[in-house]
Amino acid sequence: MTTIVSTTAQGAGSAEGPGHGALAAAVALPPRAERAARAEEAADRLRASAVEVVAVTWVDNAGITRVKAVPLGGLVHAAEWGVGAAPCFDVFLADDSITTSPIIGGPTGDLRLYPDLDRVVPLAAQPGWAWAPGDRHTQAGGPHPGCQRLFARRMEAAAAARGLSLKAGIEVEWVVALDGPPQAAPQYPTYGPAYGMHRLTDLSDYLRDVVRALGEQGLSVLQIHPEYAPGQFEVSVAPEGPVGAADTAVLVRHTIRAVSAKHGLRASFAPVVEPDGVGNGGHLHLSLWRDGRNLGHGGPGPHGLTAEAEGFVAGVLEALPELLVLGCSSPAGYLRLVPQRWAGAYQCWGLENREAALRLVTGSTGERAATANAEVKCFDASANPYLAVGAVLAAGLAGLEQRRSLPPEFTGDPAAAEPGTVPRLPQSPAEAIAAYECSAMLREALGDPLYQAVLAVRRAEAEQYAAVGPEELIAATRWRY
Repeated sequence: MTTIVSTTAQGAGSAEGPGHGALAAAVALPPRAERAARAEEAADRLRASAVEVVAVTWVDNAGITRVKAVPLGGLVHAAEWGVGAAPCFDVFLADDSITTSPIIGGPTGDLRLYPDLDRVVPLAAQPGWAWAPGDRHTQAGGPHPGCQRLFARRMEAAAAARGLSLKAGIEVEWVVALDGPPQAAPQYPTYGPAYGMHRLTDLSDYLRDVVRALGEQGLSVLQIHPEYAPGQFEVSVAPEGPVGAADTAVLVRHTIRAVSAKHGLRASFAPVVEPDGVGNGGHLHLSLWRDGRNLGHGGPGPHGLTAEAEGFVAGVLEALPELLVLGCSSPAGYLRLVPQRWAGAYQCWGLENREAALRLVTGSTGERAATANAEVKCFDASANPYLAVGAVLAAGLAGLEQRRSLPPEFTGDPAAAEPGTVPRLPQSPAEAIAAYECSAMLREALGDPLYQAVLAVRRAEAEQYAAVGPEELIAATRWRY
């Protein structure tokens, strides 16, 4: 396989193959004077919106969003010099215990967290606050090899170096409950039917405030609706570039949590909220573009795929077992990833097949050139969205380079097929970890520091919950995501 990215353990990234310079530029800090000038402009805009504090976030390898905040008066300094953030966060588990990896971990060392000023936005549901995603660099200014957002940026640049762009979107599903003791079974503010207008009516003020807050933050809401499980809803926003889509997923979840708190409610994005429940997915939609043309439409391949799009999608499909380590992060996710719940438990693809792990979506006749995309259904909301989009990009680019073809399409319910006909995806963290450890593609794309840190966290959480039953596992993770 052609090398996509190689990253050294010391933190100095090096890229090989097409677009070497573009990959390096994607993770480099702009000059300090430029950062300061842009931060001053951003501070003026934020001040006009009565912002007093800016929260700068990153997402760790357990899928937990961590934060450092600075007063608005400190934004310029943060943009110039960064904010301290220890590298040990890369080996935090979801319950805040800490493991270690061969390269990252322990009490020594420090990093600098830099706010992305292109994404800074006042938070509509938290007056006086603004939010920005952060990139983590070394104290010497080089890219931190364990930074998940910089990994996603490298993968986006790797696609751009091949003349390709992607549009992506991550569906956000959540369960809303009445606030109460963390270990108590959730009590819901509505018990209306699945997808029912009853639920929307019960919580119309709440859902309106979610849509309003997202819109005030510059996001374009495509739809919002009740989902299947009790108290469950879903919101979709307009697609954007892969890193932007990951940023937006973080912002949407944070906004929902803040609006919920204002209504005396509590939001959970955990993979499973109750035993035998369908759980919250984090489905990733992607479309591949070249020169303004959607490569998922108008080609000679299955359902109009071009050769490039088919190779990309085939690469993702082939890599799904190892991708689960990044897209189904929590051990609780495997309680969700079961047949006949539209979770995508089988390693197959199909047009509009909601039981397939990879669903091809062409859209309505007449708009397919704009809407055709592929949906990765087996991912859930415990995933770090930057790792998820970056790893899917890496797998797709590998498939494209290798000119892979899709296997035969599966129609219908794979659970009803002849046993052994359709492979199941890993059914436990241990199975997914084994596939990840065999993945030269992911090790090369992530670079050894990030690859090893992810592996350490997954092993530690798998061991942590190996002996507990489903109810205890769900209770332990219900309010962590």
